[in-house]
Amino acid sequence: MKNMKKIFVLIALFTVFAMSTFAQGTSATATSSATIITPIGISNSVALAYGNIAVNTTAGTVLLPATSGTPTRVATGGVTLPAVTGTVTAAKFTVTGQPNSAYSIGLPANGTVTITGAGSPMTVNTFTSSLSGNAGNTGTGSQDLYVGATLGVAGSQSAGTYTGTFTVTVNYN
Repeated sequence: MKNMKKIFVLIALFTVFAMSTFAQGTSATATSSATIITPIGISNSVALAYGNIAVNTTAGTVLLPATSGTPTRVATGGVTLPAVTGTVTAAKFTVTGQPNSAYSIGLPANGTVTITGAGSPMTVNTFTSSLSGNAGNTGTGSQDLYVGATLGVAGSQSAGTYTGTFTVTVNYN
C-alpha cells in the first residue's frame, strides 16, 4: 500500500509538472510588408547613324563612339569619311524608373546585328554605352544613355541606304 501511495503521488506530480510546462508557452508577432517600385523602362529617341561613307575595293570599318552630339567617327581599311558627313549620331535612349535605382545595360552580342540595303548586308558589332561598366542610376527618375558601335563594310559595298534594328535592355540591379 505504501508503494502504491508513492506511485500515486509520483503520477500526480508528473501530471502537474507536465501541465505547467505547457502553460508557459509564449508568442510574438511580426509585420510583413512589400514595396512595389516603378517599373524600369527604356525608350529610343535618336537612331544610330553612321552618316556618309565612301569605300574602295578593300573592306573596312567605321567606329561610332557612344557620345552625345555629333560623335567623331573613325574609319579603317578601305573606308573613307567624306567632308559632307550626312547624319552622324550615336543612338540615344532614355531609361526611366524608380528614382536613385541602379540598373545594368544589356547590349547586343557582337556579330548579331545586320543592316540591309542595296548590296550585301553589313554587320554592326562591338556595341558600347556611354555609361561606365554598362551600368547606370535613374537619379531623379530618368537617365540618358548613348550607344555606339562598329560598322563592318565590305570592299566595293554597293551604294545606297542600309537599315536594321538592334535591342538594348535594362534591368534593375
